[in-house]
Order: sequence, then structure tokens, then C-alpha cells
Amino acid sequence: MSPDVHLAELEARHRALEDEISDALAHPSTDDTRIAELKRRKLQVKDEIARLQHGVSASIH
Repeated sequence: MSPDVHLAELEARHRALEDEISDALAHPSTDDTRIAELKRRKLQVKDEIARLQHGVSASIH
């Protein structure tokens, strides 16, 4: 898989997690543990995006 395709998939996953977190926060019955897990996963995806972007920009220079 090319880095650009992988990056696009990660960005889509990040947006999906963002939407899921927003939906969970809108429902007071959502467990705080579930919200924390979603936020943790979103941060992991964000970190992976940053690593991939850094790797791509490092290979360009």
C-alpha cells in the first residue's frame, strides 16, 4: 500500500473516531470508559498519521 493511500485511510479513520466521540458525548448514557477508549484510539491514529507524514517529508528532503 502506498504511503498516500495509507495516510488517506488513517485520516478517514480519525474523522470517523471524531464523529463517534461526538455521538457518544451527545448521549449521557454513554460510559466514560467507552469515551476514553475512543479518545485513546483517536490519539493513536493521530500519532500514526504524524509518523507517516514525518516519514514522507523526510524522504522528500
